[in-house]
Amino acid sequence: MDISVKDLQEAISIRQQIDNLQRRLSSILRGTPQGQANLTAAVRYFSPATRAKLAAAARARWAKMRGTGAPAPSKQKGQLTPAGRRKLSLLMKARWAARRKGQGTPKAPARKKGALTPAGRKRLSELMKARWAARRKGSK
Repeated sequence: MDISVKDLQEAISIRQQIDNLQRRLSSILRGTPQGQANLTAAVRYFSPATRAKLAAAARARWAKMRGTGAPAPSKQKGQLTPAGRRKLSLLMKARWAARRKGQGTPKAPARKKGALTPAGRKRLSELMKARWAARRKGSK
C-alpha cells in the first residue's frame, strides 16, 4: 500500500472532523458540555479483550439486579472439587489410622544417608593407601 503524505494529512483532517461532530452530537443528545461528551469515546481505545471483560461484568451486574438468568459461575482454577476433597480426607484418615496403629511397635532405626558401611570404609581405606603409596613411589 503506497500512501502519499498528502493523502495521510487529508485522512487525519477527516478523522478530526468526525471526532468533533461526534462530540457535538453526543453533547446535544445528552445535554452535556462538549468537554465532557467525549468520556465514552475513550472506550474505543480499549483492547478487544478488555472490552469483552467490561461487557461481561456489566451483563453480570444487570443479571444480578434483575435476579434472572444469572451467568453460570466460572470454574475456579487450582481448587479441590468436593469429590477430590472427600477422597483426600479418606486418604489422610487412613494414613493417620495406620500411624496410630504402628505406634505400639518399635521401628527399626533408619539408616543415615551418606554414612559409610564398614565394608565401604575398609575399601575406601585400601584405595587411599594404594593412592598414597603410588604418590610416594612417583616422588622418589
